[in-house]
Amino acid sequence: MSENTEKDLSIFLDNRIGKRVAITAGRAIGLRWFVGLGNPGKAYERTRHNIGFMAVDRLAARWGIELLPSKFRALAGEGLVCGQKVFLLKPTTFMNLSGESVRAFMDFYRVGVEGLVLLYDDMDTPFGKIRLRYKGSSGGHNGVESVIQHVGTQLFNRIRIGISRPEPGASTVDYVLSEFTKEERERLPDILERAADAAEASLTEPFEKVMARFNAG
Repeated sequence: MSENTEKDLSIFLDNRIGKRVAITAGRAIGLRWFVGLGNPGKAYERTRHNIGFMAVDRLAARWGIELLPSKFRALAGEGLVCGQKVFLLKPTTFMNLSGESVRAFMDFYRVGVEGLVLLYDDMDTPFGKIRLRYKGSSGGHNGVESVIQHVGTQLFNRIRIGISRPEPGASTVDYVLSEFTKEERERLPDILERAADAAEASLTEPFEKVMARFNAG
């Protein structure tokens, strides 16, 4: 590619938040993006199913990023963290349509899933634990299934935040849409801080290395 051609392909795209991301040869340069899954609205904000939203809120507070309504059907914000361009997203499509928001972001910034880290609740992980993965099925999580369908691959990084399973015979839907117990709420800050630590570590270390360290804990 000639210098002039490369220059012609280097453009800036404005987003709804009023800042800009460099695009070269049709791809965003060094863009890392963290998507938390949950349901919008006051009725859901403290439920188990929204712990992905809670984790992104923790990252936003840590990194000084304001989350605002965006054209991606999400609350979104951007900043510079550890020398890298970082985006945070909380889809407002409701859980089962989360992939629509993720796809809209990808199409606008012309990015693949290489820089994506998805944060969400996981019943197969004990409460108080986080599990990192770089591929896999949805595990029955409708939000993750929607993301997989819209991005066209299962190969993307995830931080699964444990909420444990309900008692045998209890409704799974009622369980994930209910609020944490008092005892669980007392432990939430430390759990969310650990998820944020893992997300931040992924900016400076290979995800496999971060995965080995945090899964061991």
